[in-house]
Amino acid sequence: MMAAATHSVTLDGLSGRPIEVEVDIGGGLPQTVLVGLVDTMVNEARDRCRSAVANSGTTWPDQRVTINLAPSTLPKSGSHYDLAIALGVFAAKSLIPAEQLAGAAFLGELALDGRLRAIRGVLPATLAAAEAGFDRVFVPEVNVPEAELVRGISVVGVRSLRQTVALLTGQEQPDDPPVPPLDDVPSISWTSGDRLAHLDLADISGQEDSRMALLVAAAGGHHLLMTGPPGIGKTMLAQRLPGLLPDLTHEQSLSVSAVHSVAGVLPSDAPLLTRPPFLDPHHTASAVSIVGGGSRVIRPGALSLAHHGVLFLDEAPEFASNVLEALRQPLESGHVVVSRAAMTAAFPARFQLVLAANPCPCGLSSAVSDQCRCTPLMRRRYADRLSGPIRDRIDIHRSLTAITRPELVSGMTGARSTSELAGAVVEARERQLWRLTGSPWRTNSEVPGVELRKHWPVHDAGRALVDHQLRANKLNARSADRILRLAWTIADLSGRDVPGADEVDAALSLRRGTALGGAMRDMVQAS
Repeated sequence: MMAAATHSVTLDGLSGRPIEVEVDIGGGLPQTVLVGLVDTMVNEARDRCRSAVANSGTTWPDQRVTINLAPSTLPKSGSHYDLAIALGVFAAKSLIPAEQLAGAAFLGELALDGRLRAIRGVLPATLAAAEAGFDRVFVPEVNVPEAELVRGISVVGVRSLRQTVALLTGQEQPDDPPVPPLDDVPSISWTSGDRLAHLDLADISGQEDSRMALLVAAAGGHHLLMTGPPGIGKTMLAQRLPGLLPDLTHEQSLSVSAVHSVAGVLPSDAPLLTRPPFLDPHHTASAVSIVGGGSRVIRPGALSLAHHGVLFLDEAPEFASNVLEALRQPLESGHVVVSRAAMTAAFPARFQLVLAANPCPCGLSSAVSDQCRCTPLMRRRYADRLSGPIRDRIDIHRSLTAITRPELVSGMTGARSTSELAGAVVEARERQLWRLTGSPWRTNSEVPGVELRKHWPVHDAGRALVDHQLRANKLNARSADRILRLAWTIADLSGRDVPGADEVDAALSLRRGTALGGAMRDMVQAS
């Protein structure tokens, strides 16, 4: 009886656990058995590994081969166990010294000729291997830049099974051809924030109040709802929001890149995303593509791919009701949990939501031409597609109105560019980061209401305004907390240490969607 063991990693969402791959070659009829709660995709590894081993300098054992992926209680899915299984067979045949396999994790999908194909999820899998105490990780050569983002572990890139065996045995390495990167078309539309960097807020004519609302949203990470007729500039404003946001920190970049790696949409030439992502799914997108899921492997959806970035839902009332209602929990918790019969996966989802909607089904209710023929009942039903709980979770509400012809012809004279306003956003974010030092939060929108009232209260005059709205039943407790968060962001933009009545009044205007006062405009111009 000959037995050997190698190691790999299994992913549960973004968290990984080490897997021991045991290979036993014993007596009996020639048969290969794969056990350890594996799914169909892993079960197919038997045939891939058999051909790869046969084409890599040795033969598949003409005996009973038992392959166990332990622990057996953990579901296994994916094709990245191939390399560990094939090397286990080599070790069981005493073709690789057991000590060479110690302290190493192996990831990679084998082609029938022994080449190593690129795989998804290399970044979180390498993170899991490093946390489990492995010294080395073997990955397909094309995935090396992604794996090297993890510190504290040696990354070895290989092109084929033959090359891996030669490295482990100290033999001369064969000159195998390179393998192309993973070519996977994403099921939803996503854009890295730097691809929208050329878009400038100065290009938008009019909409001064909406521009200010966009600035406040960027400075504090607040959610935004824009309502207005078609062609008024809602999409243009949303696409310019990523340009106002600062670069991701290294920790945020790793988290965002890990999500995109699991989804298979991480660019091979830029494995570390440094700009906030921008997701713009179509309104016909399914709940699985937005929330995440899958029949065999649970993959993250748009909510998670927009982590630390912007999720823009254009024509928001046209999205399916179950898709919109699925936003409720992630907007509060910052993560999404996808449960299936076989497994449950959790993905981060701390995104900034931007919704755009027409005022009625035809979209002409507030247009200058006044050609709307929708009945009041039709308008009410259309507005009700965005439920009260969803609207209540949106910090800023804006109703965009048609601009005058002189504004459209001459443009916004003296309008500040995106680069200028981005500097004000950075300064406001730095003030928040300094104030929130020692806490798990980085922006005003993340701070729970109870902590905000306890540690960072507003001036008494500002609190009196909020209390008056509460007594008049114009705000609920959650809305009041969001008003306080907005007031703090406005104070950060204006350089004030504590929000007062003016900041709270401006926050109420942003929340209600009413016109912003002159004091608010002066603050933005001075920021």
